Amino acid sequence: MTDLLSNILFIFQRLDWLNVIDILLVTLIFFGVLYLVRDTQARMLLRGIILLIILVALLTSLVNLPAFSWLLRTALPVLVFAIPVIFAPQIRRALERIGRAGTFFRSSRKNADQEMHETIQAVVSAAARLSARQHGALIIMERFDRLDEYVRSGIILQSAVTPEMLIQIFYPNTPLHDGAVIIAGKKIVAAACVLPLSASGILARSPERQMGLRHRAALGISEVTDAIAVVVSEQTGSISIAHAGRIIRRLDVERLENILIAFYSPEKIREGNFFQRHFPYLFPRKDE
Repeated sequence: MTDLLSNILFIFQRLDWLNVIDILLVTLIFFGVLYLVRDTQARMLLRGIILLIILVALLTSLVNLPAFSWLLRTALPVLVFAIPVIFAPQIRRALERIGRAGTFFRSSRKNADQEMHETIQAVVSAAARLSARQHGALIIMERFDRLDEYVRSGIILQSAVTPEMLIQIFYPNTPLHDGAVIIAGKKIVAAACVLPLSASGILARSPERQMGLRHRAALGISEVTDAIAVVVSEQTGSISIAHAGRIIRRLDVERLENILIAFYSPEKIREGNFFQRHFPYLFPRKDE
């Protein structure tokens, strides 16, 4: 223990301002990587890997463990090739986010505000009417992450977003009513799309058992992308919304509209505590 403390003290004594800058740059890189995968399933896994690497590096540098050090040196090349394979989808989405940095909000300031407002109004109106009729629906609204791989699993439409179109798509027993509708901007890109199902167990732990495949698909797409999923229950007609692997149920029309506006309007995002007021389950306060 005395040797360990002496080694730690020796390291701190050798620190200068260049070393501090070096450490800060590495920390910023780690922070940036974690920030880019903040809404994905890889977040916790990557955080655990980084923490494990830091602990192991400190342990092997401060304590003489020849066999353990040899094992790490042998396994490191394998990890270098394995990590890009494991995190391939997340890496692709992160690079897309970097390439589109700032374009979403710049376009919002120019002409997309009105378009998104019309899209939101159409989705809210359709959800209200589908809810009243107890027609099940699953509407996915694209944000930063592209949904091309899920669009390809459905029927391409490229139609305008209108309540009548959405109601017709989800009318029972029509060819397109099964699966999800994907909306990008002011277009219904595709219908009858197949989405990944959530394996998180959130729905299984729910005290109610009225949430089926639509809700699992809504959670699933929200776990692997930053898309917003609006769900209308076929059994109860209740409206739910899912984002970032969380779901909130029993939304009325006004609250659904407020939440969607908050996601797509930079002005609303800048208003203090807007998300906490309208979406407390998805955006808990820091003191909770």
